[in-house]
Amino acid sequence: MDRREFIASLVAGGCAGMCVDLTLFPLDTIKTRLQSQQGFHKAGGLRGIYAGVPSAAVGSFPNAAAFFVTYESTKSLLGASTFAASHVTPVSHMLAASLGEIVACLIRVPTEVVKQRTQASPSSTTYNMLLATLREEGVRGLYRGYGSTVLREIPFSLVQFPLWEYLKMLWSGRQGHTLHSWQSAVCGAFAGAVAAFVTTPLDVAKTRIMLAKAGSVTASGNIPMVLYDVWRSKGLPGLFAGSIPRMAFISVGGFIFLGAYEKVRRTLL
Repeated sequence: MDRREFIASLVAGGCAGMCVDLTLFPLDTIKTRLQSQQGFHKAGGLRGIYAGVPSAAVGSFPNAAAFFVTYESTKSLLGASTFAASHVTPVSHMLAASLGEIVACLIRVPTEVVKQRTQASPSSTTYNMLLATLREEGVRGLYRGYGSTVLREIPFSLVQFPLWEYLKMLWSGRQGHTLHSWQSAVCGAFAGAVAAFVTTPLDVAKTRIMLAKAGSVTASGNIPMVLYDVWRSKGLPGLFAGSIPRMAFISVGGFIFLGAYEKVRRTLL
């Protein structure tokens, strides 16, 4: 990957991240409140639907930029190696997406912790929630749920990105030329919806861990235990709580995110 491609991926990824996070923020708030331990209405219901938006605004550009720079760099690196063969191309996409998520989560998790806690406590502000987290738990508190976030994002990316790349290849093969940005966005929307549904239980676990009271059993971050607790108290519907707004958010988000990414990147290149 040369310098021009690096800058294009950086800027396109950052712009795409900001577009989707700020446009669909209300859906994300609803999903967080549906998944919170205290329940939708006690977590704020439909009040203060933009609570936590400053945290999302600050984190979305660097988070998405870090993901796409890592994704494109790894894809480029693996493409020049033994992974260049067509039958193992999906494996290179999976590895690139997984590595991209691990790097991006270093930025995403602190902003996600502050954002979700503010969403579940709309009477507080983003700044006050940040100070409260640092005062009670220190910097480690901002990374609570890092493991569960990575364990949610990697399976998500293992489904979304190879499926996105495959659908683009299938569609462009059918029409005999490279896809337009809107067509790439449609592929992204479908791939995102499938990946969102499959990984909802992991998202429920991540939300519970991030919102749990410091020092509680849930806050320790034991994902199987959290999932078992949800299963025992709320059954299968509990494990898939928030799946509809999550699928809607990620499907529309995938359309905007991957469509905007391709459009901006092509324009810059």
